[in-house]
Amino acid sequence: MRLPNFGQILERLDRVTRHEQVILSVLAVVIGAIGGGSAIAFREALAAIQFVFYGFAEERVATLAGALPWWHILAATTLGGLAVGLIVAFVMPGRRPQGVADVMQACALRGGRMSLRGGLAAALVSAVSLGAGASTGREGPVVHLGASLSAFVAERLRLGRSLSQTLLGCGVAAAVAASFNAPIAGAFFALEVVVGHYAMSAFAAIVIASVTGTIVSRIWFGDYPAFIIPEHSIASFLEFPAFALLGLVSAATAVIFMYSVDLASRTADRIPVPAWLRPACGGLLVGIIALAFPQVLGVGYEATDTALRGQYGLTMLFLLLMMKTTATAISLGSGFGGGVFSPSLYLGAMLGGVFGILATHMFPHLSSGHAAYTIVGMGAVAGSVLGAPISTILMVFELTGDYELTIGVMIATVIASLITRYAFGFSFFTWQLDRRGLNLRRGREQGLLHAVHVCDVMRYDHRAVAPGAGMGEIRRSLQTAQHGELFVVDKDGRLHGTITLADLADAAFDTELDLLLNAKDVCRHHPPVLAEQDDLEAAMALIESVQEEIVAVVDDTKENRLKGYVRQRDVVRAYDRALLQARDEEFGKG
Repeated sequence: MRLPNFGQILERLDRVTRHEQVILSVLAVVIGAIGGGSAIAFREALAAIQFVFYGFAEERVATLAGALPWWHILAATTLGGLAVGLIVAFVMPGRRPQGVADVMQACALRGGRMSLRGGLAAALVSAVSLGAGASTGREGPVVHLGASLSAFVAERLRLGRSLSQTLLGCGVAAAVAASFNAPIAGAFFALEVVVGHYAMSAFAAIVIASVTGTIVSRIWFGDYPAFIIPEHSIASFLEFPAFALLGLVSAATAVIFMYSVDLASRTADRIPVPAWLRPACGGLLVGIIALAFPQVLGVGYEATDTALRGQYGLTMLFLLLMMKTTATAISLGSGFGGGVFSPSLYLGAMLGGVFGILATHMFPHLSSGHAAYTIVGMGAVAGSVLGAPISTILMVFELTGDYELTIGVMIATVIASLITRYAFGFSFFTWQLDRRGLNLRRGREQGLLHAVHVCDVMRYDHRAVAPGAGMGEIRRSLQTAQHGELFVVDKDGRLHGTITLADLADAAFDTELDLLLNAKDVCRHHPPVLAEQDDLEAAMALIESVQEEIVAVVDDTKENRLKGYVRQRDVVRAYDRALLQARDEEFGKG
């Protein structure tokens, strides 16, 4: 066999380096490092702000805040709310906190484009919120920040829609993976929630970014999971009906939680105080709750860890379940920044603990211990709230490494997610988008339709005549026009009208008028036109409204210079292809 020479090797290397997937893989490493770095930066900023408000930067917020005087807690949450309100009112684009729902909107409707200024401002709002003790999560803000930075890179590189969306998913995956030290869950969260499909073109890059983000996080924080979970084993497969029942109860908890946030948001909107003052009011209420239950403050990882170790009794678990639901609803409803990932894990842990204690009391010989139910409850409630059952199940598996227990998580999470979808109709993020009047499935279709322009499907083999062309020339040109239509164009290329046989009427066969008429006299003035940069949706709407086979294409409607034409069948075919592509991406066939 003849070996390739050095020149052939260089040529092959050049082809490889120019391949889109190779370039995307390199960018995925860069975005993964940026996403992991953004997670580190956010956590360090949060710790610094928390130190300003409370005098400590540790995550043991419940223990340390519980030792503070009552006025300190109320002052921290209230003044923190005031600071958040002012930042949102005077710095934040759109004058509202932003999170994962905005990333989903950017991916589906804006081709992966996000504002870097908005991303940094949103991170500041969330860091101040959590540092002051708002009962929200830190993973959502990290996701938004990672996505904003990746969108900035894509914009600077002038990448197209598809690559920009993939890089957005890379930023999300890296941020989630770095937050939980869970690269598999990070990748699947990005694909499941943000990108919306599992096409291989995006899958490989997102996995690379997720792994890179995890490595960066481990270098800084060490190889520690987000939660310290004791070892568990399933006592009997007869427990699986109990896990199914826990899934049902988890769905009810998820629905109550989301309705609570909705109720708090609507109530806050009706309060007759300025919008910038609402977070301060909400902060005061959260502070009052925290006087008796400091476990509701901030992310709540300490309380979640305590529940996982089985150190809370039945009454405390139930009270924390109610108080955390109330505090989180008030925090989000009043305008604090932050996510719902941590709160949903918290609620699931408390619910699972309650369920596990009762199940163990009734069937002690069949129970694996109430701590095992705590883990199952975490997955079921979080998967339902986030609308991400696959990534939540994988996260629990990465955290526990327990195959049997993961089967229980799968059963409970799938049941809870299905019931929540039918009962509430949305995940938390799609509910937020629905309140803004947005539908992501339709949005992805619109995005693809907007990505294809008239210039991509237009034709150039048109026949044109000058405005002063005589009837004889018009007849001859019509006979050779491929589609039986002429375009009347002046010397500067401007379109004056169109001529078909029907437009000529009697003049088509009456030669006595030939000396009196010209193209400008017999053409149809102001015919329907499309601009080169009009998208498929606009083209389809115009063609359906005018019911014509041929439509002229101009450079723009102001200059009106003829560039070509589009046929109805070509637009319909391109429209159908775009819709099919949207369906394929939705089901992961891309």
